[in-house]
Amino acid sequence: MRKCSVFYGTLLALVLVSLGVKADNNGNENVGHSGKTSEYTVAAYIWPSCHDDPMGREVLWPEKTGEWEIIKKGNPRFPGHYQPKIPLWGYELDNDPKVMGRWIEAATDHGVNTFIFDWYWFNNGPFLEGCLNDGFLKAKNNQKMNFYIMWADHDVARNYWNVHRYKDDKSRLWNGTVDWDNFKIIVDRVISQYFHKPNYFKIDGCPVFSIFGYYELIESFGDAQGVKKAMDYFREEVKKVGFPDLHLQLIGDGFPFSEFMELVATVGVNSVTKYNWGWPYEEDYVAWGTKAMQRREQWTQALDSLGVPFFPNASIGWDDSPRFPNKTAKDIVHYNDSPESFAAFLQKTKEYVDQRPGRPKLITINSWNEWVEGSYLLPDMKNGFGYLNAVKRVMNGEYEYKP
Repeated sequence: MRKCSVFYGTLLALVLVSLGVKADNNGNENVGHSGKTSEYTVAAYIWPSCHDDPMGREVLWPEKTGEWEIIKKGNPRFPGHYQPKIPLWGYELDNDPKVMGRWIEAATDHGVNTFIFDWYWFNNGPFLEGCLNDGFLKAKNNQKMNFYIMWADHDVARNYWNVHRYKDDKSRLWNGTVDWDNFKIIVDRVISQYFHKPNYFKIDGCPVFSIFGYYELIESFGDAQGVKKAMDYFREEVKKVGFPDLHLQLIGDGFPFSEFMELVATVGVNSVTKYNWGWPYEEDYVAWGTKAMQRREQWTQALDSLGVPFFPNASIGWDDSPRFPNKTAKDIVHYNDSPESFAAFLQKTKEYVDQRPGRPKLITINSWNEWVEGSYLLPDMKNGFGYLNAVKRVMNGEYEYKP
């Protein structure tokens, strides 16, 4: 496994200390509740679809509010099913810096100190960048919050993000794969636009870049050796601009299957995490979480054998029924899905990172605002600030297990 040099991170930490700023062992300042620094990096994914993107408006969401038009059409499939999801603060556009400023305050007040932005590249160009570029980076308080990018390199079927428009048409709208020319443009873009930001999240001084799709990576570059060649190029470009290396993170799904592990070993992947607890889903949140913890141990054992850290994930729920008219109760997590249940699993996740001294204490959460998939920390009309308060209690050491 490639390891980022600790020198850069140590040097940056010494500079911060000399300025009276406490930093974590990643070279970033983690600011938590009431402005206190934290030894934990609590990173929530942001799904950046709720704004008017020109490409999205043309083929998906003509109402100029992004995926809000789909979220509002959610309907209950069984008694007690909470649909549509209604945000406490209204249907805010995520490319508004004032909206993002309020999100940053709410996040840091409750122990979330990092945002992971889903980032897309379709048809030879970026998609949904407005949330990050116009919202987050133009928010006056964005320096309170670290951020990094997850390249969401998955394919998109026509009816996946707007089933009301495309009905049963599952033909390919966009490919997540890229050729070498586009990959080089992507590398240059993320390095020049984001990596040099002082609040871009780094581990040992190395900017973290996460990639969602294993299968699309293989399809883009042919095989594991082809992916290695691409990532080696990325690393060299990162080094040219003064960073010690790239911290390459992959998203794992399901179980640690052999082909995925081969890619991790061949490419020199630096870490693995999850986007959410993922497949297989369960109607009972507690059962879903319990089985996710069992799968986490399988990931840990497999990755430990390669010396690659696994950064654990805590998930809030799963209900993507607004996208799929035929889904029923068995497809949705809807029993025991409460802030208290989430707090119990977040506590277990915190204990997991505490048991691994010497590694960054990174926890990923799905998610900040996945309204359309029923997994969000933002306050809504059902639970209010319940999920954010759960994070605050756990990360402040105030959570106690209930019998």
